[in-house]
Amino acid sequence: MIRNIWKHFCTITRHKLLVGKGCFRVGLYKQGLLHDLSKYSPSEFWVGVKYYQGNQSPNNGERNAIGYSSAWLHHKGRNKHHYEYWIDYSTHSDRGIMVPVKMPDRYLAEMIIDRIAASKVYKGRDYTDACPLEYYYLGTHRAPIEESTKEKLLFYLELLAREGEEETFRRMKKELVHR
Repeated sequence: MIRNIWKHFCTITRHKLLVGKGCFRVGLYKQGLLHDLSKYSPSEFWVGVKYYQGNQSPNNGERNAIGYSSAWLHHKGRNKHHYEYWIDYSTHSDRGIMVPVKMPDRYLAEMIIDRIAASKVYKGRDYTDACPLEYYYLGTHRAPIEESTKEKLLFYLELLAREGEEETFRRMKKELVHR
């Protein structure tokens, strides 16, 4: 248990620092500093310790154990860089249908940087710039993401796989952050 406390703390801190560095590179200073602070809250941190595995999110372990992840439900509702945050009731229906809404570009940029950092943390030495795109095709491509947001996400993940991080961050800074 104590070992998992330290390992989980190191994992989420390494992830947070990688995202912060990426956010600073594209000019998202406040988002870089505040990214994923909720992971240190008791409702997310202790679940992470209990289900720590080291090679994937502990939320998957909790999901496998109890059928859902309480930590993820807490996390996605507080962090605007997750597409799940951007699901709301439709204004075009009187039946309360939930639909994805467009993510602001600054949170899309943070989401892309978040995916890069998570891939680096969990893939370790096996990381390549294609890993975030491969992760996308493992399930995100079927996710309820607003269409223009999904198109931009795929564009930047493909750019990353094809041309690398330097060019992708340069383009995100120019096109998503400093319009």
